[in-house]
Amino acid sequence: MRTPSVVSVSRDDRHRFSKPVVDRIVLLDGLGIDGDAHCGATTQHRYLVKKDPTRANLCQVHLIGVELYDDLATAGWVIAPGELGENVTTRGIDLMGLPTGSILHLGGEASIEITGKRSPCSQINGFQPGLVKAVFGVDESGRTQSRAGIMGIVLSGGVVLPGDSLRVTLPAEPFRALVAV
Repeated sequence: MRTPSVVSVSRDDRHRFSKPVVDRIVLLDGLGIDGDAHCGATTQHRYLVKKDPTRANLCQVHLIGVELYDDLATAGWVIAPGELGENVTTRGIDLMGLPTGSILHLGGEASIEITGKRSPCSQINGFQPGLVKAVFGVDESGRTQSRAGIMGIVLSGGVVLPGDSLRVTLPAEPFRALVAV
């Protein structure tokens, strides 16, 4: 079993679907990622801004496990870190299995509170036709579940680099399952 770690980091100052991989990102307390279009205390996602521009930004940081990309590769999909719009690509943590309120510690300083699941949208099919269906899986009770990553807010800022360690602190029980934010 590998030690949980950051595989890759990405950010983009514009609202585009994929985010370019960079050598480091800087998390800002309560805001998100410095230089990323989704950085801010209130929502920065264009479709959410139209609904309520004063809504708290629960989607400051998007994380996906590279294990999703590995699974998709066995079905013939070729996807690299950042291409599904995530800021942090991880390895060795079941992100989709974490409860709401879990804290991810990245490297030595940064921490993110998990707010919910990413709700995959049709833009995924614009990236690669048919991919949106492929990012869904079936859970142990036979229900269709998104595997498109999780969202969080920055609790404590800091620099995050590929290769940084990851550690999880679970919230107090009873755990709340992730829902789309």
